[in-house]
Amino acid sequence: MAHSAPQQRAAYPLAAYNFRVLVDARPLSFAKISGLQRGHPTVTYRHGLSFFEGEEIAHYSRKGFSSLTLERGSVAGVTFLYEWVAGRSPKMMEISLCDPAGAPVLGWRIARAYAVRLTAPTLDAATNEAAIDVLELKAAGITVIHH
Repeated sequence: MAHSAPQQRAAYPLAAYNFRVLVDARPLSFAKISGLQRGHPTVTYRHGLSFFEGEEIAHYSRKGFSSLTLERGSVAGVTFLYEWVAGRSPKMMEISLCDPAGAPVLGWRIARAYAVRLTAPTLDAATNEAAIDVLELKAAGITVIHH
């Protein structure tokens, strides 16, 4: 039996190109985001009977920082990213993956994002590519939200 169009849309993965970024509730456009992850540090624990029972993996709830990279085209007059790096203050972020209609479906909320580096675009007179700024962040307090 064939599935209806809504059932097919619900069963297929979301498109990675359709996402939205809010920094302190301010919408910003980015072309690419990488490094978004949430996890816990682990340690392999060996005890006195490890030779017989095997090793164990210990999970820690210590929260660390993840490295996050965002890329966007350089735009004249847009100074928010430069001010963020210069100000050294953390910002709250929300990154949402959207459905074809643009409604958020799955998201990641970042409690504290520190801008640690803003790399200027590569300048090359032999190409006609867009100038891309690369923003590197250290992010903590990442939670997954389902809209």
